[in-house]
Amino acid sequence: MKSTEERPETQSTTKTRSDYRQKGVRVGKAKYGKGVYAAKEFCKDDFIGPVAGEVIIDPDYGSDYGIDLGEHTLEPAAPFRYLNHSCEPNCELVFCEADEDDPAAGPRIWIEIIRDISRGEQMTIDYAWPPDAAIRCRCGSDSCRGWIVASEKVEAMRERKK
Repeated sequence: MKSTEERPETQSTTKTRSDYRQKGVRVGKAKYGKGVYAAKEFCKDDFIGPVAGEVIIDPDYGSDYGIDLGEHTLEPAAPFRYLNHSCEPNCELVFCEADEDDPAAGPRIWIEIIRDISRGEQMTIDYAWPPDAAIRCRCGSDSCRGWIVASEKVEAMRERKK
C-alpha cells in the first residue's frame, strides 16, 4: 500500500449506492463472487475516494475483506470491500495520514487509479499478502504470479511450495 502525506479533497466516508454511481463505480458479479466496476472512464492518478468501514482493534481478528493497518484492521464497507486482486492491478490503496485540522478523523485509505480504466472494466488492486497468508492466484493476467502474495515474495513462495 502506498503512503502519502498529501490528501485528496476531504469528503464524507458515509456513502450510499447512488453516491458511488455518481463517483463512477458499481458492484457487480465477478469471476469469483462480487467485484467493483468502473461505471465511467477513469484516468491514471484519479482518486476515487476513501474506503469507508469499521476499524477493528483486535490482533486475532480475521476477515476475507479486512485491510491490514498494522495494529488494526479496516473492515471495508461496500463498494470497496469487493475490490478483487490482480497481479496487474489498475488501482491501488493509498494510506493518507490524519488531517492536522481534524486528527480525530484518523488516517484514511483511498483508492487511486494507477492506469487508465475503461467504462465497464473491473477495478482491481494487488493484495500483496505475506507468504503465510498466500493462496493460489487465478487472476488470469499475462503476468500472473500464481500466488496472491507480495511480488517480492514470489520466489520464496515457489521454494516453500516445492
